[in-house]
Amino acid sequence: MITIRNLSFTYPGSQKTTLNQINLDIKKGSFVAVVGNNGCGKSTLCKAINGLIPHFYEGDYSGEVKVDGTLVTEADISEIAQLVGYVYQDFENQIVRPTVLDDASFACLNYGRMDYLQRGETAIKQVGLSHKLKDFIWELSGGQKHLLALAGALSLNPDVLILDEPIAQLDPLKAKEIYRTLKYLNEKLGKTIIVIEHHTDFIAEYCEEVILVKEGRIKWHKRTKEALNLVEDLIAEHVYPPSVTIVAQRLEKQIGKKTTDQFPISYDEARGYIEMLITQGLIGNHSGVSGNNTKNEIVEETEKGKNITKIRKSVTIKEEIKKGKEIRGKANIEKPLIRLDHISFSYAKKAKKREEKLLFNDLSCDIYHGERIALVGSNGAGKTSLLKIMMGLTKPLHGLVYLEGKDVSAVPFSEVTEKITYIYQNPEEMFIRDSIRSDIEYAMKERNHQDYQERATALINQFSLSEIESSDGRLLSGGQMRRASLAIGMALEPELVLLDEPTASLDIATRHQILKTLNDLASGDKTVVIATHDLQLMSEWAERIIVLHDGKMIADGSKNQIFNDNMVADLVGIKAPDIFKLGKIIHPNLNSYTIDQFVGSIKGGTII
Repeated sequence: MITIRNLSFTYPGSQKTTLNQINLDIKKGSFVAVVGNNGCGKSTLCKAINGLIPHFYEGDYSGEVKVDGTLVTEADISEIAQLVGYVYQDFENQIVRPTVLDDASFACLNYGRMDYLQRGETAIKQVGLSHKLKDFIWELSGGQKHLLALAGALSLNPDVLILDEPIAQLDPLKAKEIYRTLKYLNEKLGKTIIVIEHHTDFIAEYCEEVILVKEGRIKWHKRTKEALNLVEDLIAEHVYPPSVTIVAQRLEKQIGKKTTDQFPISYDEARGYIEMLITQGLIGNHSGVSGNNTKNEIVEETEKGKNITKIRKSVTIKEEIKKGKEIRGKANIEKPLIRLDHISFSYAKKAKKREEKLLFNDLSCDIYHGERIALVGSNGAGKTSLLKIMMGLTKPLHGLVYLEGKDVSAVPFSEVTEKITYIYQNPEEMFIRDSIRSDIEYAMKERNHQDYQERATALINQFSLSEIESSDGRLLSGGQMRRASLAIGMALEPELVLLDEPTASLDIATRHQILKTLNDLASGDKTVVIATHDLQLMSEWAERIIVLHDGKMIADGSKNQIFNDNMVADLVGIKAPDIFKLGKIIHPNLNSYTIDQFVGSIKGGTII
């Protein structure tokens, strides 16, 4: 299907060859993951497959790329677009029309397809957005816009579909839906699927082959099981195999002898592996010990048609602390920093003629000094809107927001921004000057802070920005943008930091850097609230998790409580990490959220 021979490419002005003598064959009907470190050439390779290179991106190009026998250098780009669909990492640039159906059918309209609306509707259904068919683009969450971009690519019915980070901004349920859709397109319709992906758990479950790109070359192209077992190769390129694979490798080293020919790459395989180790007496089994350290209460029932869905709400933070059952770090629960008092909100007020649809309905919540909170929920649940309501950027239909006991709508916005900072989901929106240093200094200069230069230098050092402080923030890599946007947000030394999807679209290594930065922020007595779909971030960083669903806050508790609540998992898809579930095989009270915690709890075959 795809044949690449001796492909090399260098961007204008660059001293480094981005692609260097690439030779690659991808068979028709394959499901392939392309992995590698940031800047290794993954996206460039895929843009060469769909003809953007060399038709739109100039540079030194040699070699040939053929798709279904068509040489991309000789074909018109409109012809190639019908063979190869592409969903970009910066997918919002692909959305050009005002409504969902309008945008999904737009490409087919351009090609003069008489059934363009039907094709658009079919594509929208395939990505699970039928309920948003007539919505305006500005009503969609970031994840829903990503799904819409995929629908636009699907509408032309291409033979090859390339997706750059397809689940970067999707909740767990939507991420599964996307990959199930891709699996259907691959297995039932014979589509060739290529994904640039950092989430190796999804690669393990759905992809047949893996291509590792290193410094512009193909290091190897292997079947998925074999590929993900090359742990050292992958980690050397900042690609992290599934956590269960690394656990098995480290346990084997700890045991001191060979335990298997191939390490597991999925939870089911890992479960069998752990049970085998237990049977052979290589590690202990303490599963007979009873115990459950979670407590949930059914507090309400909601009727949806003929089905009754029971919604659980965890014991509140204040109750837990008062009862001595769970202490949340440094949180001061005597006086809330933020109080949301019976908040209701709807986008309908922006479009008077449209039927009102409540995003929130009578939502109340307290946030205390020093807390580390993950705000989670499905795409479109209102996470971003709730952050903006806390900040005062968006006004609720009903209810009030209190900042340290004061109605935030009555507080001058300049005072609000001294206490609260909001870091946008797209960090580019934080950059308004021509250099990182100027962006960091801007708010302080506007408020006549005398020490703004010294403060900017300290932030540049704190967030490791010294080498790029003179660079335009909009031209940086994803990880650099995230660090720079955090530095800008911290300039006024706010008490409350609101972050919207801070790890979206980042590779695992860069996510680790951001996680360390967030830990540093929280250790400085800041209150931090993060809207996220990142299970790793929830597991390793958050002390409190608030779950939004269907206009309500359905759960509010510690990660132990949330991850042990099957009702929440079913409604929102927030399931415990595989490491956590493996720990329960060893001991029902073993709550391990990281590889180090799991392996460190087992010494000499016993739990410590």
